[in-house]
Amino acid sequence: MPGSLRIAIVGGGIGGLTAALALRARSLDVTVFEQAEVLREIGAGVSIHPNAARLLKRIGLDDQLRKIGSPIGGITLRTSQGEAITTPSGPATPAFSRDGGQGYNVHRADFLNLLFAALPKGAVNLGHRCIQLKEDGDRVHLSFANGAAAAADVMIGADGIRSVVQREIGLQSRPTSEGIMAYRGLIPAERLAWANDLKDPVLWLGSGRSFLLYPVAGGQLINMVAFVPTDTESEESWSAPGDLKALAAEYAGWDKPVQDTINSLDETFRWGIYDRAPLPYWSTSRITLMGDAAHPMVPHVGQGAGQSIEDAITLAVLLEGCTAGEVAGRLKLYEALRLARTSRVQALARAAGKLYRSEHENPSQKAERLREWMAQGKWVFEHDAEEAARNALANSWP
Repeated sequence: MPGSLRIAIVGGGIGGLTAALALRARSLDVTVFEQAEVLREIGAGVSIHPNAARLLKRIGLDDQLRKIGSPIGGITLRTSQGEAITTPSGPATPAFSRDGGQGYNVHRADFLNLLFAALPKGAVNLGHRCIQLKEDGDRVHLSFANGAAAAADVMIGADGIRSVVQREIGLQSRPTSEGIMAYRGLIPAERLAWANDLKDPVLWLGSGRSFLLYPVAGGQLINMVAFVPTDTESEESWSAPGDLKALAAEYAGWDKPVQDTINSLDETFRWGIYDRAPLPYWSTSRITLMGDAAHPMVPHVGQGAGQSIEDAITLAVLLEGCTAGEVAGRLKLYEALRLARTSRVQALARAAGKLYRSEHENPSQKAERLREWMAQGKWVFEHDAEEAARNALANSWP
């Protein structure tokens, strides 16, 4: 792509691949460097809420997303014994969007494969673990563990919670345990007699614990996330093996579908939940961060993937037509737009987690609080990151 900025993305996860697609759609020269030798993901569900789904539609992924996804409507709340949690105004089934936007729950591996397949051959370089960056005038030089090197006009760090790029620009993210960990698992729907009736997420709430189920892979699989208290340090990883017996003991006496789900698992993974304060900055003159490298957040509003997708589209809008001399200003505008919003989402997710695991509270009172929280939080799902970026650019570069 002669004459355009050369952009390097470190990290081939959801955010990095979406950024590559969005940037290439605007005729920018983009290469992704991913440390894994093969793109491979563990079994896990991911929520793509309307704020992210509408952006994917605009880069031509709507049909593919609908094929692999299970539509999200509202969320059904139940007590640990299976009773529907109601409020004075009726069942507590808050919706995720008030503007008609559709979101989807997807299998993470299916979604990554969709993004990867949409990129041209050679756009993603596997087996490239970035170990060092050097910003030299109007270029960024990258060094990799395999001995390779590359140079770019703009470098985007999409390399997750253990970001090398974050470290290389002088930042350090300090995790704080929430005192809980999550068990994750996927169950073939055919193993659960009631799975055909499971269309929207169902969340069981008990004392200090919660248990979430929702369909992925077009309803062929049921994704489970079970949050339990812990006083020990747990790995901050989706792939650390969990103990099925310990999981079953945590939910002894709970509603039958909860116990059926646990008994149907072949394996489970445990995931330590850690919170982080917003970083003071994300960018230098030529380098910026996105996704978990910039704003890791606890999972209680399902916005990890969504905020990465918003980052990707924002960067694409701001870098389109950008000259070499404008890069630093555009990256600072990106940082200002996204740091403010993601800090709010981080705070909302933090508050939601506290509400989910609050103890000794009447279920209907908790439901009412959840309904109020969802009404207050609709700004998350209704946001249009592309429009926000265009407006900010128009105001900054008339």
